[in-house]
Amino acid sequence: MSNIVIATRESRLALWQAEHVQSLLRQQGHTVSLLGMTTRGDQILDRSLSKVGGKGLFVKELEQALEEGRADIAVHSLKDVPMDLPEGFALACVLEREDPRDALVSPRHDSFEALPQGAVVGTSSLRRVVLLRALRPDLRIEPLRGNLDTRLRKLDEGQYDAIVLAAAGLKRLGLERRIRTVFEPEAMLPAAGQGALGIEVRADRGDLITLLAPLASHRDLLATAAERAVSRAMGGSCSMPLAAHARWRAGDNLRIDAAWGEPEGSVQLVRAHAQARVADAAQAAALGDQAARLLRDAGAH
Repeated sequence: MSNIVIATRESRLALWQAEHVQSLLRQQGHTVSLLGMTTRGDQILDRSLSKVGGKGLFVKELEQALEEGRADIAVHSLKDVPMDLPEGFALACVLEREDPRDALVSPRHDSFEALPQGAVVGTSSLRRVVLLRALRPDLRIEPLRGNLDTRLRKLDEGQYDAIVLAAAGLKRLGLERRIRTVFEPEAMLPAAGQGALGIEVRADRGDLITLLAPLASHRDLLATAAERAVSRAMGGSCSMPLAAHARWRAGDNLRIDAAWGEPEGSVQLVRAHAQARVADAAQAAALGDQAARLLRDAGAH
């Protein structure tokens, strides 16, 4: 191809992700340029995503650029990608995953346990809200919107005692020093696709799907496919307090853990897990569907 154009949001983290893919493609001898864009998700900062249309707000403008031929590929944080892509679009590949866990960031407190009773913790993720409340019902969980730099600034201004962010974003931007502690999945189960990057193309661009194949991580694709199947089966969007995280065990055995709660805290956190041998996307989806059934059987809805 003469030139591959990557559509990307213009936040620092989104640009890092696009530049990372640009570098990988250049190493293969391709000419690659970026098309920076502002999405509706970047513009609406006064309301939680669950109230204004979900994380799909971060991808629609990029998909429009693909549809109109202004860009060839779009690079997304996979957890921002809706479970079902619009007709005519395809997820060409999932790259090797960064740390999928959540991280606690605080200027004064060394650990989650060290937060004083009634401390204000910032997050706008309903998943994190229900998991944090299950761990520490005494905390005050307050909304937090904006890109990663904006969230850190609000913390540094003293609006929160601590905030919870994806470890992957902090590590990608060289901000590991801001991490006080990383939550193990057993305590704070990650979101479906967290830490993974996905590349979206028009479904009719078989040339690009072939070209991108060397960048793909097959095992991370299957693990995230199982996670996304849980969300899809539960009607998943960011308006749902749902966690799903898959990890490889010995050989081809994939274990998936899922959790569901209610933001108002009236229902106890529901957990489920399933494990199976997984060798292809269909088996990954079946495992995710099984975990979703177990969640519903335990009271999730």
